[in-house]
Amino acid sequence: MTAPHLLSIEVTNRCGKACWFCYNHSAPGGETVWAPEELVAFVEDCAAHGLKAVSLGGGEPLQYPPLFDVLGALRGRLFRSLTTNGLPLDRDPALWDRLAEAAPEKVHVSVHFPERPDEVARVIAQVHRLQSLGIRSGVNLVASRANLAAAEAAADRLRQSGIGNDRIVYLPMRVRDTPTPRDMARVAGQPPGGRFQSMSCLLTCGKSPRFASIAWDKTAAWCSYTQARRALPTLDFAGLTEALADLPVVFCGGTKDPAPPVPTTLS
Repeated sequence: MTAPHLLSIEVTNRCGKACWFCYNHSAPGGETVWAPEELVAFVEDCAAHGLKAVSLGGGEPLQYPPLFDVLGALRGRLFRSLTTNGLPLDRDPALWDRLAEAAPEKVHVSVHFPERPDEVARVIAQVHRLQSLGIRSGVNLVASRANLAAAEAAADRLRQSGIGNDRIVYLPMRVRDTPTPRDMARVAGQPPGGRFQSMSCLLTCGKSPRFASIAWDKTAAWCSYTQARRALPTLDFAGLTEALADLPVVFCGGTKDPAPPVPTTLS
């Protein structure tokens, strides 16, 4: 197996936000099992075999105490990105300086509830502050069928603030209340056939040779949402290859859109 372009790694499933729809059931009492040295060694070995980028998430990665040690150790080795809910940045102002020092190549802040104006405003302010620190930044915007109007309004507010579609990843709610690709195009302010960033599986459930997911419990999968997962037998590229071999992708239960495909770009 050739290395995926991007490896998403959940460094913890601890998260103070505890969204009801979280695919890995993150919660304030969540666990952390990755030691920083084994996480760094794992990513470095994958990079030696062709991995280009690692995305650190969770859970909430800013609640993973060794996060900045990991970012520092991987600096210059590959593209490092981070996805956060942003709440720890408000609670601990020192995190801004630590992020600036670690200088990840990209940080995305998530809007999980576009119907909450305060959350949208907070994320806009945080994304602009990240940009002012020299950190490429953007937004992950989650939309469901139930809140499509609010998601459209939030997306418009993001774009009016100067955060364009090149910096927004439009994520459909999975498992239940899933919007169609056409719905997501509308949220992105695009006509059918317009281009915007989303999941590679927005159109068709299946494996992407460019992406693999590692959960907080050190299991591997082709997708963050699939239930088909396998424990890494060893924490290296060989272990990743073995874990993914012949592993299927189990459809997560979101609604498939019978309409013609909407072109998307994987972030």
